Amino acid sequence: MLFRRPSIISRKEVAKLAGVSEATVSRVLNNVGPMKEETRERVLLAAAELGYVPNALAQQFARRKSGNIGVILPFVPKVHLFSTYYFSEILSGIGETAKRCGYDLLLIFREPDEARDYAKLFRTQKIDACIVLGSQNVPEERAALAELKAGGFPFCLVNQRYDEEQYATVDADHITGSMAVVRHLVERGRRKVAFVNGPAQYSNSADRLQGYKAALQEAGIPFRQQLVYTGNYSRKSGYELAEQIAKQIRDGSIDAVFAANDRMAIGLMQGLRELALEAGQHYALVGYDDSDGSRIISPRLSTVSVPFYEMGKLAAASLLDQARGDETDPLRQHVLPVSLVPRETS
Repeated sequence: MLFRRPSIISRKEVAKLAGVSEATVSRVLNNVGPMKEETRERVLLAAAELGYVPNALAQQFARRKSGNIGVILPFVPKVHLFSTYYFSEILSGIGETAKRCGYDLLLIFREPDEARDYAKLFRTQKIDACIVLGSQNVPEERAALAELKAGGFPFCLVNQRYDEEQYATVDADHITGSMAVVRHLVERGRRKVAFVNGPAQYSNSADRLQGYKAALQEAGIPFRQQLVYTGNYSRKSGYELAEQIAKQIRDGSIDAVFAANDRMAIGLMQGLRELALEAGQHYALVGYDDSDGSRIISPRLSTVSVPFYEMGKLAAASLLDQARGDETDPLRQHVLPVSLVPRETS
């Protein structure tokens, strides 16, 4: 009687023919751990003789690999996230490195009031590594990141830092950047410099405020809390501050404004223009980011160039090294330099 071999060959059959356990077959086919060359060859010969072809999906599960880098993003209603310079540049840098390394990106949008169970993405094998953008210093976020660290999951923060936790981060030197802005304005005779900052839950907001204060002290100018305003990094928030700031420009309390990003600076400039105050004429203005908008608006906006694209590339490269176990210091904090770009508004 003739018996037809089943069309689907199992690892159990390979193990039986090779005289080893199924676990050994799995280790050989997935190239995991040390293995005697004789055993490896015996398993490979048995697999070839039986015509065993590993299922690609099964291999991914066996290796606990999804082939995805997760990127966690804030969900902001009515904001076109991918059209903003900050996010588009960082995502482009992450995407280029991921593609070169054979990974795909899985974008996860985080709503402000939803549970932040980042570790679940690893437990369900949706991602192999994780980059968090727009991370906020709030209890829910800190708890989610602490769970990632406790679980040994590879993750990296971009443009946010928790100094006491020592997480892997890629950041820019915002303290030095802010000091350069204030020095630039002081060198041009401006001594009443207002500061429009972002929300306090972001470490880069704290860094910019620190740099602003340090440069004022260096110039012998007293720090005045009434010259510090807070927006939310949107154009609208800058625009809405125009009326308050216009009054202080007119009464001589302000002769220059430093905005913590270009979007707020451009919104403020628009609002002040509607009140008959022109940047570079009635007051000096400097933004931050060197976005596309800073180059095309008139007058052209003085700003600070931040290497967001390079930050994205570095975050992905460092993260993939962690995932492969190649990173010698997985908690390393990278800080990239920034540079002042003087233009017409200052």
